[in-house]
Amino acid sequence: MAMNLKNSALLIVDVQNDFLPEGSLAVRHGDEIIPVINALQEKFNFIVATQDFHPTDHGSFAVNHEGKCPGEMIVLADLPQILWPVHCVQGSEGAEFHEELNPIRWTAIFQKGKNPEVDSYSGFFDNARREDTGLGDFLQNEGIMNVFVTGLAQDYCVKFTALDSVSLGFKTYLISDATKAVNLAKDDGDKALEEMKKAGVILIESSAILD
Repeated sequence: MAMNLKNSALLIVDVQNDFLPEGSLAVRHGDEIIPVINALQEKFNFIVATQDFHPTDHGSFAVNHEGKCPGEMIVLADLPQILWPVHCVQGSEGAEFHEELNPIRWTAIFQKGKNPEVDSYSGFFDNARREDTGLGDFLQNEGIMNVFVTGLAQDYCVKFTALDSVSLGFKTYLISDATKAVNLAKDDGDKALEEMKKAGVILIESSAILD
């Protein structure tokens, strides 16, 4: 029996070209979630997407720190910060949503990572929780109570989006076959799932909605 999706939102996190195969920060097999997300969209009346949208001088880019390489750690906004390859730059093809992802029924897109001085994994807040994208208030004002999280990447932007969703009082689900992990370390994705479960995120498969 399919789930009741009244007062529910499907949240699509950062399914952008740079996070997909051949992108500058590719998530292995990331493209495999697109058909799942498209199928899920048919079941939801309320769909929202987030978009990583960095300026070229973003502090998380290794090239903006002399002598540093992707994967190294620095301090940014008083927080430990892993350095990344240049990705999802405003106006670039890499920042665009994958062409096979169907946006026709999206209610809104929330951009993040626009402040060069702090990274922003979550779709709700930057990593220092100093700036708010407006997504939380938007969902609450629309009467949304249940948030179903999908997208990329499971161990970074998806995880922090799901954790913030729980912290804001939404009943939060992670659709586990509609996300993939970066896995800088081989078990990062599994650790992220455990962290989300411990925080109260409910892990489900897409079949709970589609069947």
